[in-house]
Amino acid sequence: MPIVFVIVLNTVLSEVNGFVWGPFTLWLIGLTGLYLMVGLKFQPLLKIGFGFRAAISSIRDSSGEGDVSAFKSLTTALAATIGTGNVAGVAGAIAVGGPGAVFWMWLIALVGMATKYAESLLAVHYREVDELGEHVGGPMYFIRNGLGKNWAWLGWLFAFFGALAGFGIGNGVQANAMAEALQDSLGIPPLLTGIVVASITLAVLVGGIERIGRVTQVVVPVMAGVYVIGAVVILIANFDKVPGAFGLIFSNAFTGQAAAGGSLGAVIQRGIARGVFSNESGLGTAPIAQAAAKPGDPVLQGSVAMIGTFIDTIVICSMTALVILISGLYSQVEYVSGAKTVSLTIDAFGVALPGFDWIVVFGTVFFTLTTILGWGYYSEKCLEYIAGVKAIRPFRLVWVAVVVFGAVASGGAVWTIAEILNGLMAIPNLLGLLLLSPVVFRLTNVYDFKTSSKSSTTN
Repeated sequence: MPIVFVIVLNTVLSEVNGFVWGPFTLWLIGLTGLYLMVGLKFQPLLKIGFGFRAAISSIRDSSGEGDVSAFKSLTTALAATIGTGNVAGVAGAIAVGGPGAVFWMWLIALVGMATKYAESLLAVHYREVDELGEHVGGPMYFIRNGLGKNWAWLGWLFAFFGALAGFGIGNGVQANAMAEALQDSLGIPPLLTGIVVASITLAVLVGGIERIGRVTQVVVPVMAGVYVIGAVVILIANFDKVPGAFGLIFSNAFTGQAAAGGSLGAVIQRGIARGVFSNESGLGTAPIAQAAAKPGDPVLQGSVAMIGTFIDTIVICSMTALVILISGLYSQVEYVSGAKTVSLTIDAFGVALPGFDWIVVFGTVFFTLTTILGWGYYSEKCLEYIAGVKAIRPFRLVWVAVVVFGAVASGGAVWTIAEILNGLMAIPNLLGLLLLSPVVFRLTNVYDFKTSSKSSTTN
């Protein structure tokens, strides 16, 4: 009976996932990003340097109205963003969708920079101060405050799905990936991994956004740097295979078949779904962290937020993808199902350059831990919007319990549930962005990027 139940459950989840991530959602994500990019006159691409400078300068000067510096808000968002999507997500996209899926990950990331910019700008512009005296914002607030009470139901839907989605994308999936990596490499039982990570998570979450920011501003740059440097060393050592890897990506993007079988549509679907899972552009999550930032400048904070998408997908995911492709392991039968995604990346690093599989183990542990912390904050604020600050303490207890459950759960089912909730959360956010896009365009057009001061902040 349990086996039959698992089979039926997986079948139902796959059908629901196929519907949620069907043509409507894929077109909505892609066209929303493209519309915003064109409406912004390609400013997100032209102002990447401005975003980096603003983030770095906030380390020295974090004055202004808010709870954390722009840099801490960025690292908190990156902590939630740089997770299993960069290790397991890329591997799963390639294993199931083939090398061409990487191209669609890149494409959705480039237009996604405009989406991340817009949603973070609106989050700061329409943010509030809660009962605890903390700055709160995100799609639920900018939908209600920007569109009026008649649209409050749409903001509520985002908060509802966001609170639930965190338990999948930001918790269960992360704990599962870490447990898989540590069990396969060191033989550590998944239950022990879950208990230790849950304890650390609780200790940090009780300190709120300030404590999370203090942890992530140190851990995120170090972990990302080590991972990228390790991947670069591998690519240099296998430089003769790199052109072939790029060739596979571009040739399979339009003419290839999904590695697990299926049409070109499966390649595109895998690439976009896992790309959004990785960089979260369009999900509306990063703006929840950006809303707490100083100095409370919407355009500046949007510019800082958008570089998170660039770092996550264009830099880190690309490193992972290239290493997997030059290893050649992605087409082997034990990986094609997409069930052993973390193992594929670990093995690929080890095959491409013996001994470097430890880079992935190290990266997975810290990527997943910081993602659990960042998403804990996201889901907490979504639940606070629905039930008030009284819900924070019980939420944190449930959150750490799910860490333990995710560590020992079935990886395939957890991934599918996470993707379903991602899609359900993205739709209200994207609709809100489209309806409020005139505000985004106007605030950007009157902004003086040279002096980093707004000419106007009025509605």
